[in-house]
Amino acid sequence: MITVTAPVWLWSEGKGSWYFLTVPAAEGVEIRAQSFGNRRGFGSVRVAATINPSSGSGQAVTWRTSVFPQKLGGYILPIKADVRRRAGISAGDEVVCSLELL
Repeated sequence: MITVTAPVWLWSEGKGSWYFLTVPAAEGVEIRAQSFGNRRGFGSVRVAATINPSSGSGQAVTWRTSVFPQKLGGYILPIKADVRRRAGISAGDEVVCSLELL
């Protein structure tokens, strides 16, 4: 299990907006080591993610998704609208996220 505390950030282009959390390079090393030979397209790794808002305003939410590698060694975790709504989080909120590699 990998646990990260990080802010949710927004990326927008044209009509689309996506929300992410960055998994730092130090934890990225662990993801790469544990997922060797089990990576998918674009080097993505399937995970069960659990988000707990640091503020305590929302509820913990678990869902299955993938993390995607970044050039500098970390990964990014996409956070879909349903998860953000149930967790009560938005861009700029700091969350605690646990990742279990599948």
